[in-house]
Amino acid sequence: MTLKISNAQARSLLLNKQGLAAAPTGPFNADRLQDLIHQLGYVQLDSINTVERAHHMILHSRADGYRHEHLKELHEERGTLFEHWTHDACLIPTEFYPHWRHRFSKAKERLTHPNWAKRMGPDGPKVVKAVRGRIKKEGALMSRDFEDKGQGAWWGWGPSKTALEYLWRAGELAVVRREGFQKVYDLTERGIEPAHREEKPSLTQTIDWKCREALARLGPATHGEIAAYWASVSNKQAADWVKKQMGKDLIPVEVEGSDGTWRKSVALTSLEDDLTTLAAPPKRLRLLSPFDPVVRDRKRAERLFGFDYRVEIFVPEEKRKYGYYVLPILEGTKFTGRADIKVHRKEGRVEVKGLWLEGGVKLSAAREAGFRKALGRLTKFTGAQTVDADAALQRAKASPARGR
Repeated sequence: MTLKISNAQARSLLLNKQGLAAAPTGPFNADRLQDLIHQLGYVQLDSINTVERAHHMILHSRADGYRHEHLKELHEERGTLFEHWTHDACLIPTEFYPHWRHRFSKAKERLTHPNWAKRMGPDGPKVVKAVRGRIKKEGALMSRDFEDKGQGAWWGWGPSKTALEYLWRAGELAVVRREGFQKVYDLTERGIEPAHREEKPSLTQTIDWKCREALARLGPATHGEIAAYWASVSNKQAADWVKKQMGKDLIPVEVEGSDGTWRKSVALTSLEDDLTTLAAPPKRLRLLSPFDPVVRDRKRAERLFGFDYRVEIFVPEEKRKYGYYVLPILEGTKFTGRADIKVHRKEGRVEVKGLWLEGGVKLSAAREAGFRKALGRLTKFTGAQTVDADAALQRAKASPARGR
């Protein structure tokens, strides 16, 4: 029998699993941050600092008490997080490290890939050996510590930077910290504890782990969504895993979309227990990062929430529908709008450049108050002192249908 999941249940399930159903208030420290990142599976890193870097914004939206130093403590001091790839560069609980071994092995093939070989030049193996040798002898280094920094046409990567990236992706080096968002590389044995380096799960075990852990964080999902979560399991591997586990640890479900249509998916057998204890997310208005995991899968976000959201950072200004750095607005289980925000750090000012509400959503007095409170929290978190939002709010009041 196929379990039916209503749209309201599906929204609450995802927000619960993605850390947006717990009250964001109360005491917070590095231990609680470790638990939160474990719950998420990873937190995406991004250098864009228009408002706040993605990793900090993702965590701030879930915990008022989060501070930058909490993340620094876990990664750089305790070593309970490591940096590597999922769909993008992320900080990941170090206990998950053994399940990246197969990704490392696959990355080692890149040394002979034409693009990588071209960037390292005809003496690629020698460059790799030299870079490895310097770090072994001198300790942690950055790309700027090498003479050929900034050369080449691939994001400014010279041969040594390419070698550093190759060794990191292949698991020989670890990113032990960031300085001005630049990676600092060291030997893996100096950055990752032996217990995590020595565990060697098989490929079958890793596929099983990644599929189960994806479902644990997604709730009901298709095999394609399962594969995309860690971005290191293929669609076929995920589909084969689903087929093998169906009727054992998986059950068939149908999920209602925001438009009333139903989509066939699968879920862990524990889903029925999850539904009985489902907590209603707080209705407090939150400003999310453009890279928040809840909206990373744009098609899924649109299907579940009816929220058509795209990042326009790389869209030419004249072609943007909204703005450069537009933050989704979440209230309870609904996305009610989006806001183009910029923090002027030299001026200590948070500017709301534009505010757009979703169809049928009005800028009521309560919603305006909630928006101003969210801006106040963001202002404090970014270290700014003032907020410039009145003009955008007046435009939203004047054109409630479009929120402009």
